[in-house]
Amino acid sequence: MSSPNTAVTLRIVAPGGWPVEHAIITLTDDTGRQAARTTVDTTGRAVIEGVPPGVYILIVSAAGHQPVARTAVVGPGGLDLGAIEIAGTGGRLLPDPGVWDIDPVHSSVQIRARHLGLASVRGRIAEFGGEVVVTDPVENSTVEVALRAASVDTGNADRDTHLRSADFLYVEAFPEIVFRSKGLRPLADDQWAMDGELTIRGVTRPVTLDTTYLGTGPDQFGGVRCGFHAVTELNRDEFAVDWNQAVRVGIGIVGGTLQVELDIEIVRR
Repeated sequence: MSSPNTAVTLRIVAPGGWPVEHAIITLTDDTGRQAARTTVDTTGRAVIEGVPPGVYILIVSAAGHQPVARTAVVGPGGLDLGAIEIAGTGGRLLPDPGVWDIDPVHSSVQIRARHLGLASVRGRIAEFGGEVVVTDPVENSTVEVALRAASVDTGNADRDTHLRSADFLYVEAFPEIVFRSKGLRPLADDQWAMDGELTIRGVTRPVTLDTTYLGTGPDQFGGVRCGFHAVTELNRDEFAVDWNQAVRVGIGIVGGTLQVELDIEIVRR
């Protein structure tokens, strides 16, 4: 008999009890897979529906605040975590110089494209890893990420098989998608433009990630973490992908621009 789905409720506040309206809530299960992701409302409250009973890790991140990680034990009646307070970073409190590793369990790479110019087709790259070398000054820091192309997942088996084929990502010949940064440009206290190069199917093109720094803080395992949120847009035609094949096989016509959204946690090595 399957377990009933329940709800997790919580409210995110700053010191003094003021709501943090822009907080992002991520819930991962005991295998490390993202179980849910949502944002709070204007009162700082979030309700995550349809959560099966079990043990989860709940991550709270918000620009200008230190990320918080908590264990969430969801019972048959759900779980009300009450108010969770997150502290500000105190301005541009940047991570310490050194080598930091990307934590793929608490990170995600999401992709969205328009289907027939109407609804969105959403997907993700499930498997990836990399490192960040933080320097002083921080503008000279470097980021390198390798994503396993065969781990693309759009929730449709036929579409995913075709995306892995020679018509698209050609994962047999080009198993990795690689990003290497070339520099950081400050835009605001917690916002940066990360210039870099993205290689898909052996074709390398420049890209810029609009990056928001979410803060640095301790985790429940005794380590030090910091979080980033980044977005960019890719023109798929620049990477030698024959997307017109999609029309011939009937999988669907997808728009020319791909929107990429990343939520990344790094851990001090």
